[in-house]
Amino acid sequence: MPARLPLSAVLITFNCVAPLRATLESLRFCDEIVAVDSGSTDGTVALLAEFGARVIQEAWRGFGPQKQFAVDQATHDWVLCVDSDEIVSPELQQSILAALDKPADQAFEFPRRNRFLGRYLRHGEGYPDYSLRLYDRRHARWSDDVVHEKVFTLGTVSRLRGDLLHHSEDNIESYLAKQNRYTTLAAQALVEEGAQISAAKLVISPLFRFIKFYFLRGGCLDGVAGLIHILIGCFNSFSKYAKVIELGRKEDH
Repeated sequence: MPARLPLSAVLITFNCVAPLRATLESLRFCDEIVAVDSGSTDGTVALLAEFGARVIQEAWRGFGPQKQFAVDQATHDWVLCVDSDEIVSPELQQSILAALDKPADQAFEFPRRNRFLGRYLRHGEGYPDYSLRLYDRRHARWSDDVVHEKVFTLGTVSRLRGDLLHHSEDNIESYLAKQNRYTTLAAQALVEEGAQISAAKLVISPLFRFIKFYFLRGGCLDGVAGLIHILIGCFNSFSKYAKVIELGRKEDH
């Protein structure tokens, strides 16, 4: 038996066979892999079985609730939550194993390096993009957000060395389609909260976002890929708030 605390790798899946093999290869150091699948038909489940993952079928609940359901299915209390297009780098693997030897904290975050248009972004909103993904589930849980979910913890949090490598879509068309789905979900959540969006916010939010990430966070150093990534992010901000206005008017009507 290992001296360190046992670790469950947890992920949610749906028709993601293309990037999944690299993700599963990077999780071999974990004591188990738990996947909650939502009815994949593209070979995802067969690939999970090839790596010995325990697969549970569950209808889609939204990102936050689905991830929390997956965490609840794990055998061990310490969980590492990854997405199907993320790879745990060798340096991060070693940091995780060392942290679990005698953990002084209940949760750990680490930088996520986003790959976009064939290159890893090193600035802007593409890096370091700190993500809390390793934690003791007795002291933390996923939020109920249907999109842009996050882990909340009452315990102490430390940072680990090593990157979580995120392989964003290299194809602009598929990347934009995904962002369109996300902004729709985010807009629906804001409407349910009773949010009111002004014309000023519609204009100022994307502008401030561009200034923050392109200039202040150095996104300009990532070349054309960094510029496109940030401009899409700015449009996402505009699109989300425009959809809130549209949905609000439909409700009023």
